[in-house]
Amino acid sequence: MRMVLGAALTRAMREELITVNVARLTTLPAPPPKKVKPWTPDEARAFLTAARNEPLYPAFVLLLVYGLRRGEVLGFGWDDVDLDEDVIRVLWQLQRVDGKLTRTEVKTEAGKRDLPMLPIIRDGFIELAERQLFARRRAGDDWQETGLVFTTKTGRPIEPRNLARAFERITAKAGLRRIRLHDLRRTTASLLKRPGAPPRRSWAMPTSRGRCRR
Repeated sequence: MRMVLGAALTRAMREELITVNVARLTTLPAPPPKKVKPWTPDEARAFLTAARNEPLYPAFVLLLVYGLRRGEVLGFGWDDVDLDEDVIRVLWQLQRVDGKLTRTEVKTEAGKRDLPMLPIIRDGFIELAERQLFARRRAGDDWQETGLVFTTKTGRPIEPRNLARAFERITAKAGLRRIRLHDLRRTTASLLKRPGAPPRRSWAMPTSRGRCRR
């Protein structure tokens, strides 16, 4: 429509009927964002099966089953994991501040929440604690203690982009339809809708005293 109107006004300018082609001065609205089709339950299950032996398997469970953000997952500390009461607490997030990966509090009070620890993530945390203990012994003096659940082989925070790369690698290896790591949140909402649970399901639970012992 703008092209047709612009051509007509250009003709009018040539005939000196107008001095400005206002159609050329307009800005078209941005195209609507591409709709993302989340994974089906079968696709989500296939991904978790393919990722089962990956070091970051618990991270993918948190992303897919709980619908957490990438920064929230990578910001988990062992003090946030309560194996006595089967609760995990979302209090922190990993962000890049002045070029450095930094653990900061979640932005809002509403973002601070307690989640029930499902058996699948409980087993993953226990296995991950054993792997981290082995990595600490192997790294020796190179180990940097951060208290984080998900770390590199030397205890440092995991680069968020590396988590996305691992997700893309596992997705391709499993032959699954390609989606972004961020789109796992949409998959979570889709999975919750199927059994009739609301997408914004509340996981709030009373605060407990116990902490994860390593």
